[in-house]
Amino acid sequence: MPEPTTLHATRHIRSFVLRQGRFTPAQQRAFAQHWSRYGLDPLSDPAPAFARAAPLVLEIGFGNGEQLLWSAQREPDKNFIGVEVHRPGVGRLMNALATHDVDNVRLYNHDAIDVIQHLAAASLAEARIYFPDPWPKQRQQKRRLIQPPFVELLATRMMPGGRLHLATDWADYAAQMLTVLEASTSWRNSAPLERFVPRPAWRIETHFEKRGRRLGHGVWDLVYERC
Repeated sequence: MPEPTTLHATRHIRSFVLRQGRFTPAQQRAFAQHWSRYGLDPLSDPAPAFARAAPLVLEIGFGNGEQLLWSAQREPDKNFIGVEVHRPGVGRLMNALATHDVDNVRLYNHDAIDVIQHLAAASLAEARIYFPDPWPKQRQQKRRLIQPPFVELLATRMMPGGRLHLATDWADYAAQMLTVLEASTSWRNSAPLERFVPRPAWRIETHFEKRGRRLGHGVWDLVYERC
C-alpha cells in the first residue's frame, strides 16, 4: 500500500512527540484502503491531487479530524489539506471522509514544517492551527510551534490577504502567539485594538474544547491577514 515517505532534511526542534496510542484495526485498514485517495507525499505539491482549482486551506495538527471534516463539508468551494503526525487520527479521518464521500480534502502524515517548506510560494489562502501542543513547562516552550521563524515561513506560502487563524486554551500560549504575530511585519491583526476575537463561525467547538471548558479553561482565537 502507498505510505507517506520519510523526509530527510535539516532537523529542527520538533513541536510534537510521537506518543504511543491505540491504533485500531479500522484505522490501520484506512491506510490500506484510502491512502491512495487522500494521502499526500510530504515532498509533493498538493494542487495536482485535486480535480479542480480552488482556494487552498491548510489545517495543521487536525487531531481526530472532527473540525477538518466539518469544514470540508460546509465549505465545499475550498480545497483542504490537513497535516497530522499521529497515524490513528489520520486513519480515523480517512474513514470518515470515505464514509461521507468527501473529495475536497487531502492529508499529510508528516511534520508540518517539512510540509510547508515544500509548498509553493503564495499557494495558501488560509492556515488554521487549533489547539497546538502548549508545552506548558518553561523548559519545554522552545518546542511550541508558534515562534517567529515559523510564522515567517508560513507567510511566504500565504497569498496576500490570506488568513491565519490560531486558537488555544492556554493563556500564556495565547499571549505568546499574540506577541510573536504582533512583532511580525508579515501579518496584520484583524481584531479591533490588535487583540483576540470571538470564535469565528468557521470553527466549531470540538469535543476537545468542550472538555477544556469543563475543566475551567478559557479559549483564545487570533485571526491575522497576510500583509
